[in-house]
Amino acid sequence: MRDAYHEELAALTDRLVEMTRLVRSAMSRGTTALLDADLQLAESVISQDNEVDRLHQELEASIFELMATQQPVAVDLRNVITALRMAADLERMGDLAEHIAKLARMRHPESAIPAELRDTFVEMGAIAENLITKAGSCIASRDIELAKELEEDDDAMDRRHRRLFRVLLSKDWEHGVEAAIDITLAGRYYERYADHAVRVAADVVYLVTGTRDLDAPAG
Repeated sequence: MRDAYHEELAALTDRLVEMTRLVRSAMSRGTTALLDADLQLAESVISQDNEVDRLHQELEASIFELMATQQPVAVDLRNVITALRMAADLERMGDLAEHIAKLARMRHPESAIPAELRDTFVEMGAIAENLITKAGSCIASRDIELAKELEEDDDAMDRRHRRLFRVLLSKDWEHGVEAAIDITLAGRYYERYADHAVRVAADVVYLVTGTRDLDAPAG
């Protein structure tokens, strides 16, 4: 029975890694749909968010069953608690990628992103994908040194986010209020996506060290 119990604990990690793969794909395709006004791609992101939700629900159900039947303690309890928190963050990341796709769909056949901001959103999309790729690796390997890198990557996202507002507030902005709202929303989706990735990394650090401080040593 203990072997089965530890297999179930390991399966939690596998589900979390699969969720990172799905939300990375969603972000990649959502960014392309947003920049290229690709309606078909946007629709695929929106429809496939159900798969992320399904994994989240399955993981939650497994955790509740484990807690009820096995009553985990110490490190095992820390494992299931962090898995529950990480799953919630990953599910939210899937929602944010879906929001980006819905913005692309709403503005189709035009792109919601003006030409002068296209490069910034390309960079934000790349940073978002890098963050979730590292988060998935952290979950699988429990590498807290890698986890600590996500804060620096998040800083890079924040710099791009601030750049958007400098453009929007510039006297040279000529695309009107509606486009400004689109840009504000899109920027917020990327910024929040990055924040959730950092939260996942902090949970990996908590799992290994017992603290959510990303500056904490391994122990």
